[in-house]
Amino acid sequence: MTQKTKLSLKLLLPSIPDGGDSCVKRLADLLRAKEGIDMAHLVSGGRSDSTALCIHYAPERLTLAAVRELAQRAGMTLEARYGHLMTWTDAMPAARARTLEARLLETPGILEVAVSPTGTIRAEYDREQTTEAVVQAALARMGADHKESGDKSETRARGAADAGGISEHEHEHSHEGPFGEWTELLFAGVAGALLLIGWLLSLTGLNSWISWACYVASYLFGGYFTLQETWENLRARRFEIDSLMLLAAVGAATLGEWMEGALLLFLFSLGHSLEHYAMGRAKRAIESLADLAPQTAIVIRDGRPQEVPIGELQRGEVVLIKPNERIPADGFVIKGESSVDQAPITGESIPVDKRPVPDAKQAAQDPDRLDAVHRVFAGTINQSGALEVQVTRLSTESTLSRVVRMVNEAETQKSPTQLFTDRFERIFVPSILVFVGLLLLAWVVVDEPFSRSFYRAMAVLVAASPCALAISTPSAVLSGVARAARGGVLVKGGGPLESLGTLGAIAFDKTGTLTEGKPRLTDVVPFEATEEDLLRCAVAVESLSDHPLAAAVVRGGRERLGNPDVAGAVDLKSITGRGVQARVGGELVYIGKDDLYREIEGPPVPDELQRQVERLEGDGRTTMIVRKASRYLGVLGLMDTPRKAAQATIAALRELGIGRMIMLSGDNSQVANAVAREVGLDEAIGDLMPDDKVESIRRLSQEHGVAMVGDGVNDAPALANATVGIAMGAAGSDVALDTADVALMADDLSQLPFAVGLSRKTRGIIRQNLWFSLGMVAFLIPATLLGLNMGAAVLFHEGSTILVVFNALRLLAYGTPAPPEVKL
Repeated sequence: MTQKTKLSLKLLLPSIPDGGDSCVKRLADLLRAKEGIDMAHLVSGGRSDSTALCIHYAPERLTLAAVRELAQRAGMTLEARYGHLMTWTDAMPAARARTLEARLLETPGILEVAVSPTGTIRAEYDREQTTEAVVQAALARMGADHKESGDKSETRARGAADAGGISEHEHEHSHEGPFGEWTELLFAGVAGALLLIGWLLSLTGLNSWISWACYVASYLFGGYFTLQETWENLRARRFEIDSLMLLAAVGAATLGEWMEGALLLFLFSLGHSLEHYAMGRAKRAIESLADLAPQTAIVIRDGRPQEVPIGELQRGEVVLIKPNERIPADGFVIKGESSVDQAPITGESIPVDKRPVPDAKQAAQDPDRLDAVHRVFAGTINQSGALEVQVTRLSTESTLSRVVRMVNEAETQKSPTQLFTDRFERIFVPSILVFVGLLLLAWVVVDEPFSRSFYRAMAVLVAASPCALAISTPSAVLSGVARAARGGVLVKGGGPLESLGTLGAIAFDKTGTLTEGKPRLTDVVPFEATEEDLLRCAVAVESLSDHPLAAAVVRGGRERLGNPDVAGAVDLKSITGRGVQARVGGELVYIGKDDLYREIEGPPVPDELQRQVERLEGDGRTTMIVRKASRYLGVLGLMDTPRKAAQATIAALRELGIGRMIMLSGDNSQVANAVAREVGLDEAIGDLMPDDKVESIRRLSQEHGVAMVGDGVNDAPALANATVGIAMGAAGSDVALDTADVALMADDLSQLPFAVGLSRKTRGIIRQNLWFSLGMVAFLIPATLLGLNMGAAVLFHEGSTILVVFNALRLLAYGTPAPPEVKL
């Protein structure tokens, strides 16, 4: 018989960025190759354990200790061999990002590279072939100077050297130059001014050499960065758009058309610099998240407050937050009451009240389980009252730090459309070069001079360059990811962002998603015991469990009993999807659904008690039967109320075009149907085990794209099998951040329509950009063949590039109310 064990992924592979890293697959493959291990796969490890590796093994061949030793040894082997580097440089055009990727992949030992136009660089390398210092030196030589990361709190905490800084003398050149991020735009401006002066001089009839000198100077300024990129492309054995433009400009100069060549380079450099600016704006929108964290904190040490850098804060220390100050670290309140503006992290529009925990020592044992009224997050803003907060996470581990890091990682994940356009360009650009080569021979077939054929070929070369196509998708995706993050929604890359907008169905978990997740004990029906005996036994067992229903039984039972001391239970065991068992006073106690008692030994549920269960379930209650030894003590009824925002959220999703919405619940069908009717869902499926939820998601996925919305913990398998997994309340759960494709940072269902609407808007803008950019190429190629001159082709070409970039930037304002009209 196969047995399973779960080991925290962070313990096995501490340096990997997330569960999607290649080393996770390598680890699973290594373990599957070991004798006695049948399977290894990624799962949720529980609320405090984050993502875990589930290992299926044969107990007759391997002990649990041996399995753990094998996994740890395999993890250590991979950690020793494979390195991961995340670094940041300046924003850049999309073509430059692709060239940088190609050149880095040529460096021996680098296995995988992803470069975002916003400047985020992610690389994986083999330590047997190279080192991190060599990778960083390669980046420096290519002009990708290390800049302070978007996660500034982490960078400050580690220090510049440890953050991977590169000294200025190590790189061959920098794309920024002496005037910083404005250098490229300034060069374009100078090129344009020289072009204008040269043209005006040519109209006056003065010495043509002066006009020609202005055009040549315009070439130098307009082509400076283009020449750099062309050289980088050639070194990477790539023929990118920059190369096409430079070739066309050289061709124009060869024909003596210096003005048109200068115009080409001026407009191309202007378009590049504006694209650079746009990517920089998207980058700054993301970096603004990191600016939320204060650089220092007031910590109470030796009974006295003192100001220290947040990187020096340790777990368990107490920080003082005055009114209107930003909270420096994740933790829980131990003194003071106030409201906290959590909008920067969760997107909540209304400040959340905070109050101290009853017992700080107990709270510190498992802070992730604390109620939201006690927990605070770095980067949020304290309102009116002073608070003392006990730190639970280091600055590099805070929710804010993790979100910024994940957003930066998301920037490097290409969407399906972006992958398609990259493949299209790899075919299209060589095809255009072949076509242009044939056009150069037109004078052989048509009675015209070679210069005319050459000019037409150069004009087609300009017209066919897919600049707008190259930037149309990444600019929209990056703007969408940045806008989502500012709204309290973490989208892990272009794939989920696009997929979310294509969904035909959404499946919801019930408890904690559509309902408050805080059930209360409403009915106590004793059977073969008194009400007091029933409650004492139930409270003793459920006090050992961390399930929300167990907490409700304990809380409600103690209130009814007047908070007495109850006998302790031992040996708690969970029976997945059915209930729990433990020992109280030496006797075995079971608590669970009626299905449980059909599967275990002992007397069946008496008919009279079964009728009581059916009556409670008919009223929408969740029922729990309690049996001690062979005696049925009675049944408990609990009820969870729907969230206030649930009905409005479902209605808003219907307006956005979601055609089918269902509930998947482990509760009985009657309870599930009652909640579904109240909030307006199409249907509900109850009595589901975790595996049943996965199967339901797979069936729905075959019909149309489906999202699964849950808390990211108990629903992790279903989230993983959905087209898009959406976790709620991610600010309070490491597992939700790790396992979901989309994480709603607040425990607020009303964020879901914003996320779906933003995704649909993003897809709409991507389609607009693609059609416009392809349509412009389709128009310009025949137009230039029929006589449109190069100058006009350049104007149309670069104008389309600028338009698609600024069309994408509109996403940064999605959902932002328009400013009031001012009447003059």
